[in-house]
Amino acid sequence: MKNLYGKSLLSDPALTKSTAFSREEREHYGLRGLLPYEVASIEKQIDRVLDSLRSKTSAIEKYIFLNGLLESNQRLFYRTLIDHIEEILPLVYTPTVGEACKEFAHIFRKPQGFYITPDDRGAIATILKNWPEEDIRVIVVTDGERILGLGDLGANGMGIPIGKVALYVACAGIHPAQCMPVMLDVGTNNIALREDPLYLGFPFPRISGDRYRSLVEEFINAVQVRYPNALIQFEDFLTPHAFEFLERYHHRVRCFNDDIQGTAAVTLAGIYSSCRITGKKFTDLNIMFLGTGSAAGGTAELVVDAFCADGLSRSQAQQRLWFIDRAGLVTATNGNIKPRIQPYAHQYDALSFADAISAIKPDVLIGATGVAGTFTETIVRRMAMVNERPVIIALSNPTSHTECTAEQAYQWSDGRAIFASGSPFDAVQYGNQRYKPAQGNNAYIFPGVGLGVYASSAKLVTQSMFLAAARELARIVTDQELRDGAVYPALTRVREVSHAIAVAVCRVAIDEGLTGSCLPQDLSNHVKLLMYEPNY
Repeated sequence: MKNLYGKSLLSDPALTKSTAFSREEREHYGLRGLLPYEVASIEKQIDRVLDSLRSKTSAIEKYIFLNGLLESNQRLFYRTLIDHIEEILPLVYTPTVGEACKEFAHIFRKPQGFYITPDDRGAIATILKNWPEEDIRVIVVTDGERILGLGDLGANGMGIPIGKVALYVACAGIHPAQCMPVMLDVGTNNIALREDPLYLGFPFPRISGDRYRSLVEEFINAVQVRYPNALIQFEDFLTPHAFEFLERYHHRVRCFNDDIQGTAAVTLAGIYSSCRITGKKFTDLNIMFLGTGSAAGGTAELVVDAFCADGLSRSQAQQRLWFIDRAGLVTATNGNIKPRIQPYAHQYDALSFADAISAIKPDVLIGATGVAGTFTETIVRRMAMVNERPVIIALSNPTSHTECTAEQAYQWSDGRAIFASGSPFDAVQYGNQRYKPAQGNNAYIFPGVGLGVYASSAKLVTQSMFLAAARELARIVTDQELRDGAVYPALTRVREVSHAIAVAVCRVAIDEGLTGSCLPQDLSNHVKLLMYEPNY
């Protein structure tokens, strides 16, 4: 322990054990009289946390309570999250984090993370020295412009990096001191936020163009100097910026975009798993996307890579993917097609969404719209007409923005749908079958990828790493989970998943010549030894 004593030790969230300090420790560290009599085990402390948590009547109250626990006792927070992850992860991250971001300025208690504004131009490298930790391995950064399906939330979007960091620690065991949430607070075009007297962010319209790009460039360069071993995860940038920065930086620095690549990998894993239920060959699938944003575009690119890895040419792979936008089927005759969607704009008749399903007969339907209810009863029933077991993946979150609910998917398909979603849903009873759909949560992917990059000292993050991650995630799903209607493993096994993905990423880094040092032969043990366990 660093040289803390008495009340200072109790107040340090990283070092305190609160009522778990032993009699000897209380004597040694000047804690006698500062704690109640009982020496509590961490298990009893967790029971007390759960009792308080479950007494709260709303998700946002529970979020505030858990955030307070993180600010007061880090190890207890993470131990509770890990041991009760199915209950607590939806409170720490999606769907509750969406509401928390909307209310961020109103529920703010203590500063967490690092803020950069246009006023810091020219000084970012200097102010990064104010962050107290030296060995940063993961930075999660957002500019708050496209928070989940909620749009521009400005500095309130800091809730996203804070939540993602919690998942890096809980799901992959990266030490909290090695993780850093960052907000590039470049203003907001959300007038209601700017006029909110409690808003904490840069209270001006967003900077744009060269002013914006040069600030991002300065941040990236400053990180390379201050934290040369850090992985940068871009999070919730507007789609054009998300692709632009990924294209600009992924050959230069360790970085990836979770909305593009993390979502792609978890979706691909769900597709792989669905083939074990349907019996269809992966390379025979036709896949249709509703939406043309970063999640859909990124997923399409990874699916094409997966098809090619299994023997198709790039042209053949692209022919198996189809896109729907507001006007209907995206074809070669459409105007203003996004460049990344162009390869999937085939020579075909203009059709409505429903008619396109009947004509093309997609095996898999993926929604990435951010618009609730876009998988209507007509759409789901059309999918069920052309497939014995239609695969329906509704990626949008939070829950209020999902394309359809689990219950709707099962009811409208007469219980035949293979359903996955970006938001969590409870089990659904349909007829004699009880379905337990698993959430297609990026927490299955990005923590393990980050751990693998850390473990391998990989110089870059490549598409092959996400392809390997998708394969590992699909491999780990059990036959019983598939019978229950889940194409992902139980969330309780997420650390097992992250370990397996990290080992696979290490192997990719070795194969692609990206490792910074010679790795031990036993990669599994090497990764395991790096994984932080929050115990006293």
